[in-house]
Parts: sequence; C-alpha cells; structure tokens
Amino acid sequence: MPLVAVIPQPNAPVELRDVPSPELETNSALLEVELSEVCGTDVYLQQGRLQGVPYPLVPGHVSVGHLSKIRGTIRDVEGRVFQEGDRVTFLDVHRTCNACWYCLVGRATTRCPQRRVYGITYGLDDGLCGGWAEQVYLKPGTHCIRLDADPETFMAGGCALPTALHAVERAGIAIGDTVLVLGSGPVGINAVILSLMRGALKVLCIGAPALRLEAAAEAGAADVLNFEEHDEPERIEWVLERTNGRGADVTIEAAGAPDAVTQAMRFTRNAGCVVIVGQYTDHGTTTFNPHLDLNKKHLDVRGCWGSDFSHFYRSVQLTSDPVRSAPWAALKSGLSRYSLAQANQALADVSEGRVLKALITPR
Repeated sequence: MPLVAVIPQPNAPVELRDVPSPELETNSALLEVELSEVCGTDVYLQQGRLQGVPYPLVPGHVSVGHLSKIRGTIRDVEGRVFQEGDRVTFLDVHRTCNACWYCLVGRATTRCPQRRVYGITYGLDDGLCGGWAEQVYLKPGTHCIRLDADPETFMAGGCALPTALHAVERAGIAIGDTVLVLGSGPVGINAVILSLMRGALKVLCIGAPALRLEAAAEAGAADVLNFEEHDEPERIEWVLERTNGRGADVTIEAAGAPDAVTQAMRFTRNAGCVVIVGQYTDHGTTTFNPHLDLNKKHLDVRGCWGSDFSHFYRSVQLTSDPVRSAPWAALKSGLSRYSLAQANQALADVSEGRVLKALITPR
C-alpha cells in the first residue's frame, strides 16, 4: 500500500498513512512520484484558510514522476500515446467542463464551476489525488505533459511559474517597460524572470526576507528593496527615483498582503497597469481612495486567478529549452528536499520564509 502524508483537518499536523492502491478506470494511470511541491497554498490548507476543502486531504498539486501503470490510452496534446515508464507532470486542474458560460463565452476556464484541483479540492475520499504520496492516481481526463526538462529545473518554477506566466500575460508588458514586482516569493521571482522574457527593460522588486530578495536579484531584478526596513512613503520614493518620477509602467502584486494592492496602484504611473495575483486566500480588507488611487490615475487594474493548460504547457516548454531554462536551472541551488515524514517541517519552513522552495521526495 502506498504511503501518503495527510492533513486530517484544519490546524492539525500532517499524518502519515498507508492507503490502498486504486483500481484503475479506463484511460487512467498511476504515477510514481519523484518530486512534489510544498507551496504557500499548502500552508493555507494546513491553516484552514481556503474554502471548500474536503479534509482529510493529501496536499501536493504540482508533481513530477513516472507512469508506472496505464489502463487504456492516454495521449498528450500532440496526440502521442504515453507509455508506462514515461516521465510526466500533469495539470493539477481537472474536470474543467468546456461547456459552461465561463468556459465557452467568458473564456475564463479558471472560473469554471466544475473545476477541481489535485491536492486542493480533491480529498482523500476521492482517491490518491495529491503529490505528497508515493503514488498519485491520474483520473480519466487528466492532462499529462511529457517532461523532457530536468525534473528539478521544472520544479524550481513549480506552480508559481504558470501562475506568474498568467499574470505577465494579463499585464500586457510592452518592450521597454519598467515593471515593479511586489513580493519576492516564488510567484514574484517567476514574475521577474518572465517580465524580462516578455520584453521589460527593467524589473524592480520589493519584498522580504533578504534570502528571497537575493534570489530575485539573481533572477534578473535590476534593484530590490526590503519592505520590512522601509515604510510606504519611503517605498514610493524609491520607485519614483527609479522611474523618472512617474512610477512603474506595470506593477504585479504577488505579495498576498491586502495593503500591497493599494500600494501597487500608488507605485504605478498614470495610465499604467496593475495585475493582482497574490490574493489567493482571504487575508482581510484594505482601503483605498477611488479618486486619487484609481480613477484620476486612469489605471487598468486586473485580477489574475490561477492558470490554465496553456500556461502549464508553456512552463514545461520553457524549462525544457536549453537556453530559456537557464534562470530556473540557477534556482535549483535554492531547493530544499524533505521526506514524507518531514512534511510538517517543510510547511513550517515555507511559512516562515526560511527556504526558497521546498520539495517532498516520497521515495
């Protein structure tokens, strides 16, 4: 029986359990997990800060492994048939219906009401549906992607890479823009990398702690500022000094704190663009002046929720390319590995910002 790490209920420590291997349905597979991510979402899951979570839960929504058993036929997006032994990752989002108003008219599949997510909205009662386990059951209809990238290079981006890719896409960055990223966690660091790839001339980053700011600078940020050492007026002055007194052309909020949303608007130039991607859970309310912070500035403010298959697929392509993968290959030195038995320590280290990226290695 495969061993799994389970969050039994909110605010409870992770437990190890042996669970039966599933009976495979037609066109399903069993994945032997090599690496699975520990991200901020997993911290929120353990703290009970997400709605609609079916505890007990096996976390781990982005994972890499080998297909050990296939029943029926599974094909990739190119129509090629997967074979047992292939190394793959898979889109954590499952059951997007492609039939509802949001899928077909709104073209916002991340808001599909049928959408389920491995390791987040699939619980243990749904089967082996999280990556903190020796095996994951890939249900029929799960989108697998052949992984030619070095597994650690891909996981250095992890779930933050497609999320940041979506945010940068929403931002519409133009060649020569100055981009400000608020937050130096995994999404923020990926946003720095992708903004430069998109054509930004310069990327600034405000975040903390120092370990993560150093990683943002290594990823290509032209200048960084520790928000813990500077109040809001000092941060605004810092941004204006580096943008000819105007503010950033584009600001991407990846910090998660509610007041970062207001600051994002204030740090952005007139007629600029703000993308909010860091508010994945409810951290509370904030206030702003609709006249001074938004309307008078003629700002374009856009939300960004999750990612879809296109973002995930392109993330695999980027981290598989010998040249374009270089920024993520450089981030591999910041990976910290934990066994299933060390899952509680991994959660604590991620929550306290003691590591850049934590990975579970089930075997």
